[in-house]
Amino acid sequence: MSQRDVSRRTAITAGAATVAALGLGTVAAGPAVAAQDRAGSVKPRPTIVLVHGAFADASSWSPVIKRLQDRGYRVVAPANPLRGLHHDAAQITAVLESIEGPVVLAGHSYGGAVITQAAAHAPGVQALVYIAAFMPDAGEVLGELSSRFPGSQLSSALTQVPAPAPDGSPGLDLYIRTDRFHQVFAQDVEHDDARTLAAVQRPLSATAFGDQATAAAWRTLPSWTLIATQDRGIPPELQRFQARRAGSHTIEVPSSHLPLVSFPNAVTSLIRSAAGAVRR
Repeated sequence: MSQRDVSRRTAITAGAATVAALGLGTVAAGPAVAAQDRAGSVKPRPTIVLVHGAFADASSWSPVIKRLQDRGYRVVAPANPLRGLHHDAAQITAVLESIEGPVVLAGHSYGGAVITQAAAHAPGVQALVYIAAFMPDAGEVLGELSSRFPGSQLSSALTQVPAPAPDGSPGLDLYIRTDRFHQVFAQDVEHDDARTLAAVQRPLSATAFGDQATAAAWRTLPSWTLIATQDRGIPPELQRFQARRAGSHTIEVPSSHLPLVSFPNAVTSLIRSAAGAVRR
Protein backbone atom coordinates (compact mmCIF):
# COMPACT_ATOMS: atom_id res chain seq x y z
CA MET A 1 0.00 0.00 0.00
CA SER A 2 1.36 3.42 -0.97
CA GLN A 3 1.94 6.20 1.54
CA ARG A 4 -0.88 8.15 -0.17
CA ASP A 5 -3.32 5.25 0.39
CA VAL A 6 -2.31 5.00 4.03
CA SER A 7 -2.88 8.73 4.54
CA ARG A 8 -6.24 8.58 2.78
CA ARG A 9 -7.46 5.67 4.93
CA THR A 10 -6.31 7.45 8.09
CA ALA A 11 -8.23 10.59 7.09
CA ILE A 12 -11.41 8.62 6.33
CA THR A 13 -11.27 6.82 9.67
CA ALA A 14 -10.72 10.09 11.54
CA GLY A 15 -13.58 11.72 9.68
CA ALA A 16 -15.90 8.83 10.51
CA ALA A 17 -15.05 9.13 14.18
CA THR A 18 -15.84 12.86 14.09
CA VAL A 19 -19.22 12.30 12.40
CA ALA A 20 -20.17 9.63 14.92
CA ALA A 21 -19.14 11.83 17.84
CA LEU A 22 -21.43 14.56 16.52
CA GLY A 23 -24.32 12.13 16.30
CA LEU A 24 -24.67 12.54 12.53
CA GLY A 25 -24.76 8.88 11.65
CA THR A 26 -22.49 5.93 10.96
CA VAL A 27 -19.90 6.01 8.20
CA ALA A 28 -19.16 2.67 6.57
CA ALA A 29 -15.47 3.45 6.27
CA GLY A 30 -15.10 3.69 10.05
CA PRO A 31 -14.92 0.08 11.37
CA ALA A 32 -13.63 1.22 14.76
CA VAL A 33 -16.60 3.56 15.20
CA ALA A 34 -19.06 0.88 14.11
CA ALA A 35 -17.57 -1.49 16.67
CA GLN A 36 -18.03 1.13 19.37
CA ASP A 37 -21.69 1.57 18.42
CA ARG A 38 -22.28 -2.20 18.54
CA ALA A 39 -20.69 -2.31 21.95
CA GLY A 40 -23.09 0.42 23.15
CA SER A 41 -20.33 2.81 24.24
CA VAL A 42 -21.81 5.61 22.08
CA LYS A 43 -25.41 6.36 23.04
CA PRO A 44 -27.84 7.86 20.54
CA ARG A 45 -28.45 11.59 20.66
CA PRO A 46 -31.68 12.24 22.58
CA THR A 47 -34.76 13.88 21.18
CA ILE A 48 -35.44 17.24 22.81
CA VAL A 49 -39.07 17.77 23.81
CA LEU A 50 -40.01 21.34 24.74
CA VAL A 51 -43.22 22.05 26.69
CA HIS A 52 -44.46 25.63 26.79
CA GLY A 53 -46.12 27.32 29.71
CA ALA A 54 -49.30 29.26 30.32
CA PHE A 55 -50.18 32.40 28.34
CA ALA A 56 -48.03 31.14 25.46
CA ASP A 57 -47.87 28.48 22.77
CA ALA A 58 -45.13 26.27 21.35
CA SER A 59 -43.84 29.12 19.18
CA SER A 60 -42.45 30.73 22.35
CA TRP A 61 -39.64 28.18 22.04
CA SER A 62 -38.81 29.25 18.45
CA PRO A 63 -35.44 30.95 19.18
CA VAL A 64 -34.32 27.86 21.13
CA ILE A 65 -35.69 25.40 18.58
CA LYS A 66 -33.68 27.02 15.79
CA ARG A 67 -30.47 26.85 17.81
CA LEU A 68 -30.99 23.21 18.75
CA GLN A 69 -31.87 22.21 15.19
CA ASP A 70 -28.79 24.03 13.91
CA ARG A 71 -26.80 21.76 16.26
CA GLY A 72 -28.39 18.66 14.74
CA TYR A 73 -30.93 17.80 17.43
CA ARG A 74 -34.36 16.45 16.71
CA VAL A 75 -36.82 18.75 18.47
CA VAL A 76 -40.50 18.24 19.28
CA ALA A 77 -42.52 21.12 20.74
CA PRO A 78 -46.04 19.82 21.36
CA ALA A 79 -49.07 21.89 22.19
CA ASN A 80 -49.69 22.06 25.93
CA PRO A 81 -53.51 22.21 26.24
CA LEU A 82 -53.44 24.43 29.39
CA ARG A 83 -56.64 22.79 30.62
CA GLY A 84 -55.37 21.66 34.02
CA LEU A 85 -52.36 19.80 35.38
CA HIS A 86 -53.69 16.24 35.16
CA HIS A 87 -55.21 16.69 31.71
CA ASP A 88 -52.12 18.43 30.33
CA ALA A 89 -49.68 15.91 31.82
CA ALA A 90 -51.64 13.04 30.27
CA GLN A 91 -51.45 14.73 26.86
CA ILE A 92 -47.70 15.26 27.10
CA THR A 93 -47.18 11.69 28.33
CA ALA A 94 -48.95 10.46 25.19
CA VAL A 95 -46.55 12.50 23.05
CA LEU A 96 -43.55 11.13 24.94
CA GLU A 97 -44.72 7.54 24.48
CA SER A 98 -44.74 8.07 20.70
CA ILE A 99 -41.03 8.97 20.60
CA GLU A 100 -38.43 6.24 20.22
CA GLY A 101 -35.16 6.48 22.08
CA PRO A 102 -33.99 8.72 24.91
CA VAL A 103 -35.66 12.06 25.56
CA VAL A 104 -34.55 15.24 27.29
CA LEU A 105 -37.74 16.93 28.47
CA ALA A 106 -37.80 20.69 29.08
CA GLY A 107 -40.58 22.83 30.50
CA HIS A 108 -41.05 26.57 30.81
CA SER A 109 -43.15 28.20 33.54
CA TYR A 110 -46.32 26.15 34.12
CA GLY A 111 -44.89 23.65 31.65
CA GLY A 112 -42.42 22.69 34.38
CA ALA A 113 -45.27 21.35 36.50
CA VAL A 114 -46.59 19.44 33.50
CA ILE A 115 -43.27 17.73 32.72
CA THR A 116 -42.75 16.91 36.40
CA GLN A 117 -45.88 14.77 36.33
CA ALA A 118 -45.71 13.56 32.73
CA ALA A 119 -42.14 12.23 32.96
CA ALA A 120 -43.08 9.98 35.88
CA HIS A 121 -45.08 7.87 33.41
CA ALA A 122 -42.70 8.02 30.43
CA PRO A 123 -39.66 5.72 30.80
CA GLY A 124 -37.92 7.21 27.76
CA VAL A 125 -37.26 10.48 29.56
CA GLN A 126 -33.65 10.58 30.75
CA ALA A 127 -33.33 14.17 32.00
CA LEU A 128 -35.48 17.17 32.93
CA VAL A 129 -34.77 20.82 32.20
CA TYR A 130 -36.67 23.60 33.95
CA ILE A 131 -36.69 27.13 32.53
CA ALA A 132 -38.11 29.72 34.97
CA ALA A 133 -40.52 26.98 35.93
CA PHE A 134 -42.67 25.37 38.57
CA MET A 135 -41.26 22.12 40.00
CA PRO A 136 -43.96 20.82 42.35
CA ASP A 137 -43.52 17.84 44.63
CA ALA A 138 -46.17 15.15 44.84
CA GLY A 139 -49.07 16.45 46.90
CA GLU A 140 -48.38 20.13 46.26
CA VAL A 141 -50.93 22.51 44.74
CA LEU A 142 -49.65 25.08 42.27
CA GLY A 143 -51.64 27.95 43.77
CA GLU A 144 -50.11 27.33 47.17
CA LEU A 145 -46.63 26.74 45.80
CA SER A 146 -46.68 29.97 43.79
CA SER A 147 -47.50 32.02 46.90
CA ARG A 148 -44.80 30.44 49.10
CA PHE A 149 -42.36 33.26 48.32
CA PRO A 150 -43.23 36.94 47.68
CA GLY A 151 -42.46 38.83 44.51
CA SER A 152 -44.90 37.64 41.86
CA GLN A 153 -46.91 40.35 40.10
CA LEU A 154 -48.90 37.87 38.06
CA SER A 155 -52.16 37.50 39.99
CA SER A 156 -52.96 41.21 39.88
CA ALA A 157 -52.36 41.26 36.11
CA LEU A 158 -54.78 38.44 35.28
CA THR A 159 -58.22 38.80 33.81
CA GLN A 160 -60.92 36.12 33.88
CA VAL A 161 -63.09 35.02 30.97
CA PRO A 162 -65.96 32.54 31.48
CA ALA A 163 -65.29 29.38 29.47
CA PRO A 164 -66.14 25.68 29.71
CA ALA A 165 -63.95 23.65 32.05
CA PRO A 166 -62.27 20.51 30.65
CA ASP A 167 -65.26 18.40 31.78
CA GLY A 168 -67.73 20.73 30.10
CA SER A 169 -68.94 22.40 33.29
CA PRO A 170 -68.80 26.20 33.67
CA GLY A 171 -65.26 27.41 34.25
CA LEU A 172 -62.87 30.31 33.90
CA ASP A 173 -59.98 30.99 31.56
CA LEU A 174 -57.15 33.23 32.73
CA TYR A 175 -55.32 35.74 30.51
CA ILE A 176 -52.66 38.33 31.26
CA ARG A 177 -54.06 41.78 30.60
CA THR A 178 -52.47 43.10 27.42
CA ASP A 179 -51.58 46.39 29.10
CA ARG A 180 -49.63 44.50 31.80
CA PHE A 181 -48.05 41.75 29.69
CA HIS A 182 -44.79 43.55 28.94
CA GLN A 183 -44.27 44.76 32.50
CA VAL A 184 -45.11 41.50 34.27
CA PHE A 185 -44.14 38.78 31.80
CA ALA A 186 -41.51 40.11 29.42
CA GLN A 187 -39.94 43.36 30.56
CA ASP A 188 -36.61 42.60 28.82
CA VAL A 189 -38.24 41.73 25.49
CA GLU A 190 -38.65 44.37 22.79
CA HIS A 191 -41.94 46.18 23.33
CA ASP A 192 -43.29 45.36 19.87
CA ASP A 193 -42.44 41.69 20.33
CA ALA A 194 -44.10 41.63 23.75
CA ARG A 195 -47.20 43.26 22.27
CA THR A 196 -47.42 40.48 19.69
CA LEU A 197 -46.92 37.80 22.35
CA ALA A 198 -49.70 39.36 24.41
CA ALA A 199 -52.05 39.33 21.43
CA VAL A 200 -51.52 35.63 20.66
CA GLN A 201 -51.38 34.35 24.24
CA ARG A 202 -53.31 31.20 25.06
CA PRO A 203 -55.33 31.11 28.27
CA LEU A 204 -54.83 28.84 31.25
CA SER A 205 -57.82 27.13 32.84
CA ALA A 206 -58.19 28.43 36.39
CA THR A 207 -58.46 24.82 37.54
CA ALA A 208 -54.69 24.44 37.05
CA PHE A 209 -53.92 26.45 40.18
CA GLY A 210 -56.07 24.14 42.27
CA ASP A 211 -54.78 20.84 40.89
CA GLN A 212 -52.62 18.70 43.15
CA ALA A 213 -49.50 17.13 41.70
CA THR A 214 -49.50 13.35 42.04
CA ALA A 215 -45.89 12.64 40.99
CA ALA A 216 -42.51 14.36 40.99
CA ALA A 217 -40.19 12.94 38.33
CA TRP A 218 -37.29 15.11 39.52
CA ARG A 219 -37.01 12.81 42.52
CA THR A 220 -35.71 10.02 40.28
CA LEU A 221 -34.33 11.85 37.23
CA PRO A 222 -31.41 14.29 36.95
CA SER A 223 -32.50 17.86 36.39
CA TRP A 224 -31.12 21.16 35.13
CA THR A 225 -32.66 24.50 36.10
CA LEU A 226 -32.38 28.02 34.71
CA ILE A 227 -33.35 30.64 37.28
CA ALA A 228 -34.56 33.95 35.89
CA THR A 229 -33.38 36.45 38.48
CA GLN A 230 -35.64 39.30 37.24
CA ASP A 231 -38.75 37.13 36.97
CA ARG A 232 -41.98 38.88 37.96
CA GLY A 233 -44.14 35.84 37.32
CA ILE A 234 -42.50 33.06 39.37
CA PRO A 235 -40.38 34.58 42.18
CA PRO A 236 -36.66 33.83 41.79
CA GLU A 237 -36.52 32.66 45.42
CA LEU A 238 -39.16 30.04 44.65
CA GLN A 239 -37.14 28.92 41.64
CA ARG A 240 -34.02 28.62 43.81
CA PHE A 241 -35.89 26.72 46.52
CA GLN A 242 -37.22 24.22 44.01
CA ALA A 243 -33.84 23.74 42.34
CA ARG A 244 -32.12 23.10 45.67
CA ARG A 245 -34.81 20.65 46.67
CA ALA A 246 -34.40 18.73 43.42
CA GLY A 247 -30.60 18.83 43.47
CA SER A 248 -30.62 20.47 40.04
CA HIS A 249 -27.63 21.61 38.05
CA THR A 250 -28.43 25.33 38.20
CA ILE A 251 -27.58 28.50 36.33
CA GLU A 252 -28.92 32.02 36.82
CA VAL A 253 -29.52 34.68 34.18
CA PRO A 254 -30.81 38.26 34.65
CA SER A 255 -33.96 37.53 32.71
CA SER A 256 -37.66 38.23 32.82
CA HIS A 257 -40.09 35.32 32.83
CA LEU A 258 -39.28 34.78 29.14
CA PRO A 259 -35.61 33.73 28.92
CA LEU A 260 -36.67 31.65 25.90
CA VAL A 261 -36.83 34.95 24.03
CA SER A 262 -34.39 37.22 25.86
CA PHE A 263 -31.65 34.65 26.65
CA PRO A 264 -32.07 31.87 24.06
CA ASN A 265 -28.35 31.06 23.98
CA ALA A 266 -28.28 30.37 27.72
CA VAL A 267 -31.43 28.24 27.50
CA THR A 268 -30.04 26.28 24.57
CA SER A 269 -26.71 25.73 26.31
CA LEU A 270 -28.41 24.34 29.41
CA ILE A 271 -30.52 21.93 27.37
CA ARG A 272 -27.42 20.78 25.49
CA SER A 273 -25.67 20.18 28.82
CA ALA A 274 -28.50 17.88 29.85
CA ALA A 275 -28.41 16.13 26.47
CA GLY A 276 -24.65 15.64 26.76
CA ALA A 277 -25.01 14.04 30.17
CA VAL A 278 -27.60 11.63 28.80
CA ARG A 279 -25.21 10.44 26.08
CA ARG A 280 -22.38 9.64 28.50
